[in-house]
Amino acid sequence: MKNMEHVQEVITAAGQAVTNAQKAQILMSALPYIKKYSGKIIVVKYGGNAMQSEDLKKKVMSDIVLMSLIGVKVVLVHGGGPHIGEVLSWVGKESKFVNGLRVTDEETMKIVQMVLAGQVNKDLVNLIGTIGGRAIGLCGLDNQMIKVKQKNEELGLVGDITSVDVSLIMDILEKGYIPVISTIGTDENGQAYNINADTAAAEIAGKLNAECMLSMTNINGVLMDAKDPATLIRQITLEQAAQFEADGIIAGGMIPKVQCCTEAIQAGVKKVFIINGTIPHAILIELLTDEGLGTMFVSPSYEEEAVQEAYV
Repeated sequence: MKNMEHVQEVITAAGQAVTNAQKAQILMSALPYIKKYSGKIIVVKYGGNAMQSEDLKKKVMSDIVLMSLIGVKVVLVHGGGPHIGEVLSWVGKESKFVNGLRVTDEETMKIVQMVLAGQVNKDLVNLIGTIGGRAIGLCGLDNQMIKVKQKNEELGLVGDITSVDVSLIMDILEKGYIPVISTIGTDENGQAYNINADTAAAEIAGKLNAECMLSMTNINGVLMDAKDPATLIRQITLEQAAQFEADGIIAGGMIPKVQCCTEAIQAGVKKVFIINGTIPHAILIELLTDEGLGTMFVSPSYEEEAVQEAYV
């Protein structure tokens, strides 16, 4: 039985017994991947639909805890747009967007900081702890980790990242904790800014020289035919991504998702995955099975390593 079938059997067999022999086989099938990622840094960008279901949220955090327990250095970077929108509606403030980015005035920024660095961040840290992991919550203001400049006047307090200092993240990783980072940055004058979580995750992953980054979305990956899930593209180079965009294969809402992946590769990450975060245990399926789940963007260095391994 293939690795994918083993994993699907575990995550779909609600109420069905899994024998000890099957459990052992599942673990043995994952062993090469455990060896591959143990001691390496992976960055998980988490947000959107995968945050809406409490059951799904617990499964995502369980995956992260498991990866941490087998020696992977996991960094969790999260958004929280729906939570922000909910609180804004409570106070009677309308959410406005320009090109997919939230217009952020001073009052909105206070709510963004309260929700992201407070409620969302600490809820995730607490959930990881109840599952058996060790996590510490951070935001880009801590140690002035993420410095920004204003993107433009129309968007208000929305920032473009100018620098990222990952020294605090590295200290936390070395002590065996999972850093959980909310995407708020600061300018040189100490003004807090709202930051796009995808962009922040890419910048952080690049500075950490991460082995890989996983971008959890509500889509399966890049499709040759947007209407046909069977046309999933498993692996893409930067050159192919540019060509697919020029050809219209990558279009609409996929463009910013792909741009985030290519930015991470250009920043130094070896591999970036787009995976469907609404699928239970998507992280484990992608990282610990042969078949994987979504689309993998690869760097030139990764391609060279793959060629070298083929001749060993």
